Amino acid sequence: MAEVEMRGDINAVPQEVLDSMNVEQARETNKEALDSIGGPEGLAKQLGVNLHTGLTHDQVLQLRSVYGSNVFPESPMPTFLELLIEALSDTTLLILVAAATVSLIIGFIEHPAEGWIEGAAIFIAVFLVANISAGNDYNKGLQFKALEATSAKDERTSVFREGQIERINPMDVVVGDIIVLQAGDSICADSVIVDESVCLSSEAALTGEPEDMKKSKEKDPFLLSSCLVTSCDETRAIVIGTGTHSQWGKIKSSLVMESVNTPLQDKLEAMTEKIGYVGMFAAVATFAALVINIWAVHHGEHIVEGFIHAFIQGVVIIVVAIPEGLPLAVTIALSYSTSKMYQDQCFIRVLAACETMGNATNICSDKTGTLTENRMTVVAGWYADSKFTQENFKDAKLNDKVKEIISNHACISRTAYLVYKDAEGNDLPGPAVIGNKTEGALLMLAKNWGYDDEKVRSDAFDETKDKVYAFNSSKKRSTTIVHNKNNGGCTLYCKGASEWVILDCTHYTDSNGNPQPLTTEKRKDLEEFITSMANLALRTLTLTHKYYGAGEMPKDYMENPPDSSDLVLDCIVGIIDPLRGDVNEAVRIAQAAGVTVRMVTGDNLATAVAIAKQCGIYKEGIGCGVEGPKLRKMTPKELDSIIPTLQVVARSSPDDKYLLVTRLNGHGVPNTKVEWEARHKDKPGVSWDTHKDKLLPGYKEEWESTRPGGGEVVGVTGDGTNDAPALKAADVGLAMGITGTKVAQAASDIVILDDRFSSIVRAIMWGRSIYDNIRKFLQFQLTVNVVALLLVFIGAVAGFGEPLNAVQMLWVNLVMDTLGALALATEPPTMQLLKRRPYKRQVFLLSKPLLRNILLGSFYQIIMLLVLLFVGADLFNVPIGMTGCSYFDVKGGVSAKWDPFTHKKTTSTTNVLRCSDFNTYCSGDKTTKCYEDKFEYPAASGNKVSFSQLNKYDEKCLTCEKIDYRHGTIIFNAFIFCQFFNLFNSRILFNDKVNPFYDMLQSHTFIGVAIFIFLCQVALVNVAGEFMKVTPLNLTEWLVTMALGVVVIPLGMISRFIPIEEDEEDFFDSTVPNAENKIAKQEEVETKAV
Repeated sequence: MAEVEMRGDINAVPQEVLDSMNVEQARETNKEALDSIGGPEGLAKQLGVNLHTGLTHDQVLQLRSVYGSNVFPESPMPTFLELLIEALSDTTLLILVAAATVSLIIGFIEHPAEGWIEGAAIFIAVFLVANISAGNDYNKGLQFKALEATSAKDERTSVFREGQIERINPMDVVVGDIIVLQAGDSICADSVIVDESVCLSSEAALTGEPEDMKKSKEKDPFLLSSCLVTSCDETRAIVIGTGTHSQWGKIKSSLVMESVNTPLQDKLEAMTEKIGYVGMFAAVATFAALVINIWAVHHGEHIVEGFIHAFIQGVVIIVVAIPEGLPLAVTIALSYSTSKMYQDQCFIRVLAACETMGNATNICSDKTGTLTENRMTVVAGWYADSKFTQENFKDAKLNDKVKEIISNHACISRTAYLVYKDAEGNDLPGPAVIGNKTEGALLMLAKNWGYDDEKVRSDAFDETKDKVYAFNSSKKRSTTIVHNKNNGGCTLYCKGASEWVILDCTHYTDSNGNPQPLTTEKRKDLEEFITSMANLALRTLTLTHKYYGAGEMPKDYMENPPDSSDLVLDCIVGIIDPLRGDVNEAVRIAQAAGVTVRMVTGDNLATAVAIAKQCGIYKEGIGCGVEGPKLRKMTPKELDSIIPTLQVVARSSPDDKYLLVTRLNGHGVPNTKVEWEARHKDKPGVSWDTHKDKLLPGYKEEWESTRPGGGEVVGVTGDGTNDAPALKAADVGLAMGITGTKVAQAASDIVILDDRFSSIVRAIMWGRSIYDNIRKFLQFQLTVNVVALLLVFIGAVAGFGEPLNAVQMLWVNLVMDTLGALALATEPPTMQLLKRRPYKRQVFLLSKPLLRNILLGSFYQIIMLLVLLFVGADLFNVPIGMTGCSYFDVKGGVSAKWDPFTHKKTTSTTNVLRCSDFNTYCSGDKTTKCYEDKFEYPAASGNKVSFSQLNKYDEKCLTCEKIDYRHGTIIFNAFIFCQFFNLFNSRILFNDKVNPFYDMLQSHTFIGVAIFIFLCQVALVNVAGEFMKVTPLNLTEWLVTMALGVVVIPLGMISRFIPIEEDEEDFFDSTVPNAENKIAKQEEVETKAV
């Protein structure tokens, strides 16, 4: 072996030695390398680790300096340059760049002074659009990385240091640390098991192995980072690989996460494709109109240049028409919402869950920790033949022998433990329970009686031969077997659900600590006492024991504990878990939002109903409750009959929760006969033909026949490892962040960081906000699309060329895509969102009110803009056309003459107009400048000849010295300000609000974007000049064009009074059938009782 370097009180084993026992996919070789240094004990000795006390804090610092921290390399994200290249690779943009290149070359050849400007402007605009798109994607990546980093800081793992279990961040784990693992924990570093425990580990995420791997010190002691412990009582392992030296660290550095679309993104991309087809049609039609105008208006001159302009305009129309802003809006909305939801204690693991949560129709919630505080305290009970209520429990006087029996059970038979310091090593104000909170309540009871839980356990429990059995959900109990050191016998400790465990008791402990026969009368008295505590919303737990003499234990006791007969009843504890202060209001809000709340708990039915009443979940006379054993025996038809009123499921197992979820949403229902038979293959005597309609969860054809409108959208909470199937089957799996195991969190879509039900309600609100914000943007963008496409097409057909030129259209595209998405997709949620019912799964995004808003807004804008197009030049007294000339230079030497009445060239000497005449009939300096709007020709007949009627005058006699874009600029400015003010209108979707400025001060991003658009438009009109083909407007023109845009605000307000409502068929109906009759009947019963 390589030479060992001494360092203080530790031995630094060379990294290559540790690596030799941590080779990927080489269990046998790794075990041989471990055995060669003396196994786990030899490894601990060489590292200087005391397995009985763990590392000291000085050793931690030294080992960290030698082997490094447990920090994993970040998965690489695309660089900004890579995203920019990807954005520039868009086919439409590439076509536009190619067309701009041709325009640039031809323009430079034909008009060296300014012919290059349009092509260059398109290049710049395309570059800006691509940069903004890449910037959005890059910022999104940074935001999600920051979110992951924040989440990583909140993670905790258990380590054994200086004789105590401490909770620390996984990043602080070092080589040599002894980590303490329980079922559901995530393994934070590559480790080797050092105790006699046996556990199961899921390595699917790392190795792809589908089956859980059995781990033990003797056969396969290697636990791998990033994997999950799916089953164990408590396992301790010494760390051998951290950070980049762990197997996960080596892989993670090269991982690239592939993005997956959410359902809303898929729906919008399909809509984008359809709108794109409309845009392509408009582009082809506009291109054809512009090409026809080459001959119809421009008499066949500049054919090549005309074709290029027409092609560019067509491509730009496609760029504008394709609403790539829709998927972008979803991305921005999701990115913004996930960061905000994290602040609201909701960590999003699967993006699709954000939007799905908004239309959840059912929440199947656990009780403990979600509806209650998970602050378990023993406050009542029956102790060795003495009853104590909440009022007199503090004054309880018990025999010391009785206290010892109960305290030994509490301290020995448990996986929970108490910690007294926080992650930073500071003393806590009181002990914190890590693990099962019910066991924690028993530990605190023993502590209050003066017992040291760790000392009691270490004195009595031998890890080499004693065993703690995990909670058995089918038998509703957990068990521990301890070998007695004095007589060779064993003591079995068993605790569990009172009404189950008491059935297996034959004796009870009396007030002196001695066993007595449990008579029928005594059993009945105890059962009544259990019910009385349950009716007071107390959780009851029965503690029992049984002694076995030497050699009396069954041979298979290590696999099957003998805990189902001849038990001695020691006590029945009554545990209170107070409701969270905000749970009643949260439940009420959820129900008002059309969400059915169901409580799924392991408590007995009486306790569950009592707590559900306190929460507001259970409605007397309307709702019903059922216990898990009864539920799982129901037929699909029977369960369907009670689902509308089912509000409590008690004594539930994880499989009961799974059955309920699958029956609600249909996700786990077998699709075929083969799948059905595979699901029920372990049930003897079951056949498809006989039992297909009798066993849950049914089959797909039967399930769909009873739900023609589709299933419910179900959110399910879970904290335990066994909850994973239900979390996966749910539309949104909600794992608990505090009490939830890593297995549950890995199976979930959202982690509720504070375990509160109110946080789930906030997640619903955020989900609805995402959905509505997307529809706000859709309303805004489709209005822009309709108006822009019609305006450009009609302008081209009417011979006006391009009412909005290519560069202006790209600015429009920027306004309605990136900036519009940023403004509307980041609108914060309001409580108003929780006053409507959830939408059905397949509801069309464009509801009737949205279509009304789009059509009315578009109608006004297109009429107004067409008026400006056809008569705007006269109204504003500016040169007509998109490229009018401000004034011309006169070419006096040209002798060409025109007949001012026929508008044709002539050789006549009378009633003609010569080039030199322009100096006479154009006002200005009367020398070389001619102003179109001042032209007057005194024809003898009295007919006025307009400047524009003279055929080809500008080529023979005049050269445009200064182009006047005011007509086009007025149209462009009015168009942009219509969209600017319509952005405010788009904040309102329905008729419940009229004022588009409501809660405006809360929408900080919206205000910032609006100010940016306004300032940019002012700057572009005043300084962009030839780049965008605009001319600065005077004050009157500014005020009028802005006023024309402002009109959309009152028009939008008026449109909300048009009585068009959403279709009732778009919503889920969560009302309980005949609820009013049931309430009346219940009130009648209560009145008679009084």
